[in-house]
Amino acid sequence: MANFNTHLNVAFMVSGTLSLTVYKAGLIDDSGFLVCVALGTIGGLLPDLDSDNSTPIKLGFNITSFIFAFGLVMHWRSDLSLLALIILWLAGYGFMRYVVFHIFTTMTVHRGVIHSVPYMAILGLGLTCLSYYGLHLPLTTSWFYGLFLFGGAMVHLSLDELYSVNLSNMKMKRSSGTAMKFYQPKDKWWYLLLYTILALLVYAAPPFEMFWSRLSDPSAWAQLKVGILPELIKSMLQ
Repeated sequence: MANFNTHLNVAFMVSGTLSLTVYKAGLIDDSGFLVCVALGTIGGLLPDLDSDNSTPIKLGFNITSFIFAFGLVMHWRSDLSLLALIILWLAGYGFMRYVVFHIFTTMTVHRGVIHSVPYMAILGLGLTCLSYYGLHLPLTTSWFYGLFLFGGAMVHLSLDELYSVNLSNMKMKRSSGTAMKFYQPKDKWWYLLLYTILALLVYAAPPFEMFWSRLSDPSAWAQLKVGILPELIKSMLQ
């Protein structure tokens, strides 16, 4: 299985390259470019959320615990004394960092349903719906956000599968097939739930035809073709 640094670096490079491509094609703006790079990189770490000792889950719960504690203090800052606010801060952080984290790690198994294609598709489509319906972002931007998150996750799963091949004597390791999975008989009821949620999200998602029409517009790729090489190199080729 690929380690944290490999997942982080490869997801960043892939998402950065693709983000630059759609940016130069005029399909996203400056802020959209930065968000797509960030989402693709985050997506490259998401499948390891079910690993109790993984860096992403520890970092994620640490950040979430701080935000949760900060939110509690900000909400009650005018009504409680200083001592009560300090106790609330510590209690809120401790609840998220230790109680919720313990429950989450107890209920999840590494390379379980979270480490699967349908789960990552749910996260990607969910982000698309949230961006379009909740944040009222443009349709093209919303689809790119969801696709970059999902694409980063697919980079993660692909790396794990590649690392399951012993290249020295060209044989499969025992971990082969446990990363890029769509279904497991032992978790059939979980997968039934996942595919039900996924079907509902597909039904509720913004019109994909409009996004595809924008993506396949020849004018966008003509713009990319013009700016793909530096002027010096283009003049040398002429």
